[in-house]
Amino acid sequence: MPRPKAAAAALMAAGALAVACTAACTVDKPAATTTSEASAESTQGSGTGAQSAFFVQADFDAQLAMRSQEPEGPADKPWEQAIAPKMVDTTRYKKDGPYHLCFSNAAVDNPWRQVGWKTMQAEVGLHDEIETFTVLDAEGKDDKQISDIAELQDKGCDALIVSPNTTATLTPAVAAACEKVPVIVFDRGVRTGCPVTFIKPIGGYAFGADAAEFLAEKVPAGGKVLALRILPGVDVLETRWSAAKVVFDDSRVQVVGVEFTDGDAAKTKSIVGDYIQRHGTIDGVWMDAGATAVAAIEAFEDAGVPVPPISGEDQQDFLQKWKDAGLTAVAPTYPTYQWRTPVIAALRILKGQEVPETWNLPQPKVTADTLNAHLKPGMPPLHYALCGCEDLPGFPEDWGGKRS
Repeated sequence: MPRPKAAAAALMAAGALAVACTAACTVDKPAATTTSEASAESTQGSGTGAQSAFFVQADFDAQLAMRSQEPEGPADKPWEQAIAPKMVDTTRYKKDGPYHLCFSNAAVDNPWRQVGWKTMQAEVGLHDEIETFTVLDAEGKDDKQISDIAELQDKGCDALIVSPNTTATLTPAVAAACEKVPVIVFDRGVRTGCPVTFIKPIGGYAFGADAAEFLAEKVPAGGKVLALRILPGVDVLETRWSAAKVVFDDSRVQVVGVEFTDGDAAKTKSIVGDYIQRHGTIDGVWMDAGATAVAAIEAFEDAGVPVPPISGEDQQDFLQKWKDAGLTAVAPTYPTYQWRTPVIAALRILKGQEVPETWNLPQPKVTADTLNAHLKPGMPPLHYALCGCEDLPGFPEDWGGKRS
């Protein structure tokens, strides 16, 4: 719907389309994962290596418990729901509109972030009380985002939304901003409790466990599982793998390799092909993100062997391949509908309404029973199904889709 905006400062730069980690933050802790092969004699969860330095048992337990908790909020708006929220008072931030919202974005350098950014823009368009929306894109650079956050503090922002590029490095910049303006952090965290709210889906432990539990059920005892990761030292990806390790170590499958793909389709395909040649049979594939899942599937097809049980994500190309090939698969998600929530949170804060201190959003998984419901006719291959954007103005064309 049309919306007048006075002096709207849209300073967003278009990022290069690159398949990279989805919704992840690089933290300068050393990763404790290694590429390894399991002993042929062992059938007890071997080959997973040492546990990640990022693993926190209490967080693991909490996230897995959240999977079965009923969220609070409107049933048809998961981006407004919250799991076990602890509400915080925001009356000290209450002020009259119209409002100037600001957003410091880590990047739009992969399909997940591009879908989310389109969704956020459309959410802003729903609210006439947002007079100005100023956005700076850090282009995946810590130093630029630190500068961006400082610059935005001098632009008269009523509230500042931040999706940090990295956790540790951006923490001081966010902490400094909190002294001048209410801050909403989402997607990637920081090591300070000063933001009014931190918005995220349940988290990496839940994602990793969903995929590993599926494979532990579908792969026979002693079966060979290949784990494909994107990058080491990325917090949400580290927790995805560390959760999978817990599940696999308690199972009777063999993890024959843990390999980093850099999120590159050609490299993924090459790695999978090498493991097929080396082992003859691979009985399952676990992935910490699904952007290159189709490349992994094609490696099995090229080798002329059946595609084993595999995990992916809610990217359209994987969901379509799953359906067309009749695969045994699961797709954990890190929903892009979370990009709507920071805008909603900012307005609630500026109106003096309570918000969750940590806003844990639902994080569903796509299963064989729900696959058809998540396939979106006319949407491009790199679209993410859980965008929560179907009710927004401009859908599907603004997201690259066509009306059926």
